Formats: sequence, structure tokens, C-alpha cells
Amino acid sequence: MSLPHAILTALLEKPSSGLELTRRFDRSIGYFWSATHQQIYRELGKLEQAGQIRALPSEQPARGRKKEYEVLPAGREALRAWVARPEDPKQVRDPLLLRMRAAAVVGAPGLDAELRRHLELHRRQLAEYLEIEERDFPPERNSEEDRLRHLVLRGGIDLENFWIGWLTRALDQEERPGPQVGRS
Repeated sequence: MSLPHAILTALLEKPSSGLELTRRFDRSIGYFWSATHQQIYRELGKLEQAGQIRALPSEQPARGRKKEYEVLPAGREALRAWVARPEDPKQVRDPLLLRMRAAAVVGAPGLDAELRRHLELHRRQLAEYLEIEERDFPPERNSEEDRLRHLVLRGGIDLENFWIGWLTRALDQEERPGPQVGRS
């Protein structure tokens, strides 16, 4: 279960309210670990009950204020233990791959259009990652923290390059004459 660890990481980077966390998930962490607003709030409650985070004191009245949370020592230790724990890679579960396998047995008119759509989505994501890399990781930013964050981004860039190459090859095969995936 990595959502609590993603939240602990985000809160250690900067104490935040649930709404701020949701926005940060949409802008950065969400590129590799997504969560809905409801999931984040539910997990904040669990982490607070477990004594891993606490709401910061506020000068505003309790009603209508945004609770900001910070990580407590128990939360930092739980995150440290999780980071150190070995974990096997997860299997790829991608609906497009399953749909292609199904198309091999039932046919799929229009599969090439879906492959092109996915190719364009991955090209756009790659362009966004490259823009982030240029903006956020100039050569002079080379602290340990920056290097690790940059490696995460580079992982995303490499994955997008993989998908672009794979989809390009799949489309090339779709356009060749002869027996083709997704054709009856």
C-alpha cells in the first residue's frame, strides 16, 4: 500500500492541507502515483489516527479552516522503513495490451486509430516531462534530493520513450500487408 507513503513523502516536503495535497498530486506525484481527493482525505485520517501525522495548530476558528498536516517522528520512521524494504516489481497491467490480445482473436476495426491516439498521448506526456526537466533541473541543481527527484522524472521520460517506440512499431506492423493484429 503506497498511498500513505506518497502522502508522508509529500508532507515531509511541505506541510499541506488535504486540498493542497490533492493539487500537488495532480501536478507532480500524480505523474507516477495517482489518488482522488477522497482517497487522500481518507488516508490523512488513518495516518492521523496512527499517530504518524498531526494537524498543525491554527489561528483561525476550527469551522471553515483548512487543516494543515505535518509528519510526526512515527510517520518519518514508517516512511524510512518502507523505503528500506525490498519490493519486487509490479506486473504491467495495461488495458491497451489486453485489448490488443483480444483483438488478435476477435478482430478490431479501428485498433490502429486507438494506437495512434495513445501514441499522441505519450508524445504529449514526453513533451511535458522534458519541459519540467528543463525548467526544474538545470545542471547547477545537483543536491542529493534534486538528483533523486530528477531520476524519478528520468524514469517517466524513459517510459514515455519506450511507449512511443513500441506504439510506433505496432503501427508499422498494422500498416504492413498480410496477416495483421486486429484484422479479421
